[in-house]
Amino acid sequence: QVQLVESGGGLVQAGGSLRLSCAASGSIFGINFMGWYRQPPGKQRELVASIARGGSTNYADSVKGRFTISFGNAKNTVYLQMNSLKPEDTAVYYCAASSLTIVAVDYWGQGTQVTVSS
Repeated sequence: QVQLVESGGGLVQAGGSLRLSCAASGSIFGINFMGWYRQPPGKQRELVASIARGGSTNYADSVKGRFTISFGNAKNTVYLQMNSLKPEDTAVYYCAASSLTIVAVDYWGQGTQVTVSS
């Protein structure tokens, strides 16, 4: 089992920045991908960014150039640096971890609310 604990959400004005953190614990040796999903109000959950164990990253088109995903020093922590935030970035953000592919998530965090005011 893997436990994922997110932190760093909150309320920010449009154009501002936030950094989300996700700390993984437990049997993380089998985890090869970590990422961030988000679920805006009334919409489906969508993949925002992912990072592979080797460090390669992928981003949704809507966040390219604004968001950056990265590992911490020990690779059991993943960050999502969010800059130039827009009201449409408002959502619950979930940390995710998987062994085979980030689109087949094995473990979810509890979610953290990000609200961007206009």
